[in-house]
Amino acid sequence: MVMTTTVPIPAGWPATEERAREVQDELCLRVVLDEPGPPAGTGHVTGVDVAYDDERDLVVAAAVVLDAASLDVVAEATATGRVPFPYVPGLLAFREIPAVLAALDALPVPPGLVVCDGYGLAHPRRFGLASHLGVLTGLPTIGVAKNPFTFAYEEPGPRRGSASPLLAGTEEVGRALRTRDAVKPVFVSVGHRTSLDTACAHTLALTPAYRLPETTRRADALCRRALKEATA
Repeated sequence: MVMTTTVPIPAGWPATEERAREVQDELCLRVVLDEPGPPAGTGHVTGVDVAYDDERDLVVAAAVVLDAASLDVVAEATATGRVPFPYVPGLLAFREIPAVLAALDALPVPPGLVVCDGYGLAHPRRFGLASHLGVLTGLPTIGVAKNPFTFAYEEPGPRRGSASPLLAGTEEVGRALRTRDAVKPVFVSVGHRTSLDTACAHTLALTPAYRLPETTRRADALCRRALKEATA
């Protein structure tokens, strides 16, 4: 059974780009980078994703909890609300966070490590969705993105598990990680309370058959289905 909830825009939510960047700067100071995070293949791991209907000013978030060892679905929840912030590159978390938080809150079990379809430290201000979500919830989080955003990398080796640094100048902000032989890599970054090595280990454990983690695939399918039902 999917738990569903409707979420209002939180009081005091940033309404301008300037205020959103101020919030990022304030919260960025609270990111924890010196914890290893839960080992891959243990406990719960949760995927979160969102879908939009901009014409109806609607956003739907999904959270899907998997057993990290078997990758079986343990619980899932969705949340629906108004889009709380305009589309601005680098500030996408402000469009997604309220609904994602509501979906996580609706889960009947602890989420464990949370995998975001996006970025953590691999962000121009070092505070992408995964970091933002981790600081607000206290949960260990990672970002697994489909593209490298604005960062540089050398192509990793062709075999699954090959990796190369994702670089901002000389700073490693994440890794390009090959999850399937000879298939385009994904881009992994730390969000909160997890190391980059652990983040990559989780990503490989979550990709036994496809390029993208099962957490992301399940959450994407659920939020798309929930959006279709909400707009039917």
